[in-house]
Amino acid sequence: MDIKVLGTGCANCKTTMALIDQMAQAKGVAVTLTKVEELRDIMGYGVMSTPGVVINGRVVHAGGVPSRDKIAQWLETA
Repeated sequence: MDIKVLGTGCANCKTTMALIDQMAQAKGVAVTLTKVEELRDIMGYGVMSTPGVVINGRVVHAGGVPSRDKIAQWLETA
């Protein structure tokens, strides 16, 4: 599963990366976790508020740190 976290490096972006990594490990889901920090690349996904989360090329979240429940749903359905 390819997951990208979109953001310029703010605390919320770092927290989102850490949460996704923790949840994936806990659930035993293999993920490739990438941080996208270039504003041009972030805008290319149509995300205007960060952090944004892209799973397998599809934007699933934008703005604020996602909840653990939401991350768990992504890992189960993607």
